[in-house]
Amino acid sequence: MTEILVVDDDPEIRSLLKTCFEREGYDVIEAPDAKNARAALERGTISLITLDLTLGRDDGLSLAREIRASCDVPIVMLSGKGDTVDRIVGLEVGADDYIAKPFSPREVLARVRAVLRRREGGNAPVARPASAHEVFRFGSWTLDITSRELKGQLNERRELTTAEFNLLELFVRHAHRVLSRDEIMDLLKGHDYSPLDRSIDALVSRLRRKIDDETDAEHIKSIRGVGYMFASDVRRTV
Repeated sequence: MTEILVVDDDPEIRSLLKTCFEREGYDVIEAPDAKNARAALERGTISLITLDLTLGRDDGLSLAREIRASCDVPIVMLSGKGDTVDRIVGLEVGADDYIAKPFSPREVLARVRAVLRRREGGNAPVARPASAHEVFRFGSWTLDITSRELKGQLNERRELTTAEFNLLELFVRHAHRVLSRDEIMDLLKGHDYSPLDRSIDALVSRLRRKIDDETDAEHIKSIRGVGYMFASDVRRTV
């Protein structure tokens, strides 16, 4: 059963979302603060989190960063702040979607379903021959497709979430080719996303932070009005 963690310090909102999700067959766990959210996540069964940015004494953005650093569970942020800057910051720290309050339970349900469907397809590894042991090298990095590891110049391993690894694999396989957001979603086998959804931009931003810090190289370039291009030379070994 799909398990949703509802993190909100307002008991009325938690009750509203719990009722909404349970009517659709989802299992729901409630958490009024960061401490309870961490305890729920330790169970290892959470499929998606709805996270309020204002959690009393706790900071929802900090909690989102903490969660994203340790796991790839989808996060849908809920906030009374509807400003575009706040929305982008929320997506930059790892949220998959952002909904401003007041919201319609129907809208939340629809967006949650879309994120779950998209993640189910988007986290699937890029298709490749089962017998091939593929390794790609770019800049100071070595990407081992078979072992699903990214290593730096000193052979240290850089941790990537499943979605980040799949996106990097996609880029190195299509180096020097401009990819639109639609193409990226299709190639990652994603489904049912809105053109206004910034999840691809947020994912690219997180990946950039992890692979651009060893050198001054800009591996992933933004192509204004189109999408992204992996600009580094890639060497492949089998």
